[in-house]
Formats: sequence, structure tokens, C-alpha cells
Amino acid sequence: MAFPKSLVIVPTYNEKENILLIMSAILEQNECLEILVVDDGSPDGTGDLVQAEADKNPRIHLIRRKGKMGLGSAYVMGFKWALERDYERVFEMDADFSHSPTDLNRFLETAENADLVLGSRYQDHRISVVNWDLRRLILSYGANVYTRIVTGLPISDATGGFKCFRREALQALNLDKMKSDGYCFQIETTFKIWKKGLRVKEIPIIFTDRTRGTSKMSGGIISEAFFLVLKLRLGLA
Repeated sequence: MAFPKSLVIVPTYNEKENILLIMSAILEQNECLEILVVDDGSPDGTGDLVQAEADKNPRIHLIRRKGKMGLGSAYVMGFKWALERDYERVFEMDADFSHSPTDLNRFLETAENADLVLGSRYQDHRISVVNWDLRRLILSYGANVYTRIVTGLPISDATGGFKCFRREALQALNLDKMKSDGYCFQIETTFKIWKKGLRVKEIPIIFTDRTRGTSKMSGGIISEAFFLVLKLRLGLA
């Protein structure tokens, strides 16, 4: 099946150990795919590595930012960049191989009949996470249960960051009002697309924790998500 022109947005901060490998793996999956790296001024030179590849490969693009500005704002910048161009499918994807590039074609197939496709770690009450400690797993699973109960969002994994949007779904969002980050950003985008009556589908993925580099998760991101869910339920966000 031939798929429309698609963009994989990969936010980075100090990902020099992963970035060349993940870009190569993404581009191998399908000729319709291009990559946009949004780099937050990585001190380790991640942006320079990407730029060197972009100079040789027209399917690789780079936005450099001056400092660490957060995941949510990186995706918003990437979404706007994609909408200014002719991409019909837009992905969110991590740089650290926790999201497998081999799943990209399954997302594209599902997006033929969905406006937003989510990669789920918890579909049908099955946990498909590798190399997390019990505390982190309980925190993540509990956050999703909490989100479903409070918002009514019929999604098993609203906090996951492996997604494929149809162009129309991104156009339905008011990107200038997206202020959240991390878990919170993922919940907010999915909830708002669902509330607009657009088609949201989940597909199962296996999430494997990074083996190179360091995690960007923080307690502040988790607490932000807790309060955003309440605001979404009350129509305040």
C-alpha cells in the first residue's frame, strides 16, 4: 500500500548516542517517511550530528532551539512546521528506541481509517512494557486509570508518546493554546481530539525503556498531569 507523505517528529536533548541510529531505522521503514528533529540546544552536540545528516539527506530536517524548552512546545513547533508544508500524516516518536521504528507502517495502515492513532502499552488490560521498575510501572498505569475515570476518555494509554495524527486532526487543535508538557501534553492532545468527535484508535506496542542516554521524566511533569486532568474534566483547559 502506498501511503501519503508523512513526517516523524523527534524531540531531542542530549541524544547523541541514539539519534543517528534512530533516524536510519525510521527512514528504512517506508519511503513516504521524513524526519524532523527538534533539538533543545543539546550540549552533547546532538543537533550538529543531525545537521550533518540533513546536509546529505533531503528527508531529514532540523529545528534548533536555544535551550531546554520542554516536550510539549517541541511538538507544537513541529506540528506547525508540518502544517505549513504538505505532510498528511504526522508522528510523535521518542529518540531512544523505546518506540520501535518497525511499528511505523502499522500506524500508517491504521491511520487510513482513524484521525489519531495511539500506540498503547496497556491495551486490553495487558501490560507491554520492558525494563521499567515496579514503581514507574504503577505510576504510569495508575495515571491512565485516573485519566479514564476523571475525563471519560475511552483510551487505555492516554499518556503514551507514540502517535500518528492525520493532518485534519492537527488542524482541529488550537496549537497556540497548548501549554502542557510530558504526560500532560499527551493527555491534552488526545482528549481534545476525542472531544471534537474525531476517530481515535489504539494499536498495541511494546515499549522498551532506553538502554542509552538518560530519562527526561520528572516529578514536576507528573504533578502537572494530575491537575491538567481535572481542568480538562471541568472544561478549564
